[in-house]
Amino acid sequence: MPDPLRVLVLIPIITLHSSLQHEFLHGHPFRNQTINDLLIAPPIGVLVPYLRFKSCHLIHHINENITDPYDDPESYYLDRDVWESVPAWLKALLAANNTLVGRMTLGPALAAVGFVRSEYRRARGPDPIPSIARVWLRHGLAVTLLFWLVAQYGSLHPVAYFIAAYFGMGLLMVRSFIEHQAVEKANQRSVIIETRGPLSLLFLNNNFHSVHHAYPSLAWYRIPEFFRENRNRFLRMNGGYRYESYWEVFRRHGFRPKEPVAYPMRANRKRRGDVS
Repeated sequence: MPDPLRVLVLIPIITLHSSLQHEFLHGHPFRNQTINDLLIAPPIGVLVPYLRFKSCHLIHHINENITDPYDDPESYYLDRDVWESVPAWLKALLAANNTLVGRMTLGPALAAVGFVRSEYRRARGPDPIPSIARVWLRHGLAVTLLFWLVAQYGSLHPVAYFIAAYFGMGLLMVRSFIEHQAVEKANQRSVIIETRGPLSLLFLNNNFHSVHHAYPSLAWYRIPEFFRENRNRFLRMNGGYRYESYWEVFRRHGFRPKEPVAYPMRANRKRRGDVS
């Protein structure tokens, strides 16, 4: 196949690998987590080391902290005081990132830069995490090996593979874009997208995200049936935060921000050093 077509084929494959990483860190398919980690750790998606994603994502599952700009490592919000201090050009960039098209195109770069900055602070802060540097070093070596293998045996230029990895994360961000909203009640912050289809399979049923946060160890292939059996309970629990399909998400938020970047509630901590 010509290189552009190979890149297009690689994008959903890389997205699916990221979805599998999410499944593996939650204890599947084996009860032995070390085996799970070893199987899924190769850096197919390039941008984020699996072990660091795992650590931050498990913190994200402290449900009362979801969306908080300080205590949730996966939050896209900024504290209101921080937002007021941001220069106008960056405000425009972050506002564009709060549209679905912006999240798919700008999101991977903004997320990668923000994650590296927060990782640096975690490694050099008052309570440093010494393992971070080792994880990133191993990740860098593994990515270098991956690029060499791709060029040597796949005849694909590393730049082309990186483009596939970038937009693989961009496609994954269709899922994360809509997963959470900033509201007072923690159990109303996670979404339900009911229609199943190609994206549901690609995201391993994380469109039923409220179910996942309520039962994070529930295997991906059990989630749809479990939701159907308890649909009314979940929709009451999450306050009706629901979309019919991802097409509805595209239609409503493709070029219109889902929410403001400024966090609408009181953030848990006022430590500027923690802002991602």
